[in-house]
Amino acid sequence: MTLWPRLLIACAGLFGACGVAAAAVAAHLAGGTSLSIAADFLMIHAAALVALATLAATLDRGRIPLLVGTSAIGLGTLLFSGDLGLRALMEIKLLGGSAPFGGTMMIAGWLVVAISALLARAPRRI
Repeated sequence: MTLWPRLLIACAGLFGACGVAAAAVAAHLAGGTSLSIAADFLMIHAAALVALATLAATLDRGRIPLLVGTSAIGLGTLLFSGDLGLRALMEIKLLGGSAPFGGTMMIAGWLVVAISALLARAPRRI
């Protein structure tokens, strides 16, 4: 497996750990709704990053678009959940419109993943 998919899987591990921690804090925090949403997005997209990066490692054709889409999902999740988490825990915004931009980036990433499915071809097995 090359470096790019391995980095995405490493990010997924961090997302999963942060998602569990954020969910635990949200359960004990008054008004932890935003933090709970951030935790949900982190955990859901952690699983998606692992699956998509692993799939990309098996493809001959369509690999690069799948990795680009997966990376966009990862960066969008980081911006979206990071902004919600900082607002909930520290009452500060992460750069002006990080949550909406991150959400838009996740949507775009998922669309690129959908397009890459049309291009994908696994290697021939003998």
